[in-house]
Amino acid sequence: MINFNKLWKNIKVAKKFKREIKEVNFQDIDLSEYSILDVRSRREFAENHLNGAINIPLPEIKLNTEKYLKDKNEKILVCCQSGIRSKKAVEILEDIGYIHVYSLKGGLENI
Repeated sequence: MINFNKLWKNIKVAKKFKREIKEVNFQDIDLSEYSILDVRSRREFAENHLNGAINIPLPEIKLNTEKYLKDKNEKILVCCQSGIRSKKAVEILEDIGYIHVYSLKGGLENI
């Protein structure tokens, strides 16, 4: 028989240790200090993007980021349309060793 009280307690503990994603507001930063990584699809990127941005769609992040962003100590601003994919990308990038990775709060639609 499943002990639901114990299971619920374990879930609460797991949520407590959830990683904080570093987010920045567009108006609070100097874009020249960052490498800009756009994790939207190629079609979305072709429609509009920030000047100088590199496009690596989210599903390709683990495989392709190190080809384009070799210095894992550089500041990276990750953006997408609404901020959801960029948060996931920040987690992935941190897992593979990037240190100064920030999600654009609210995404490009918030600019």
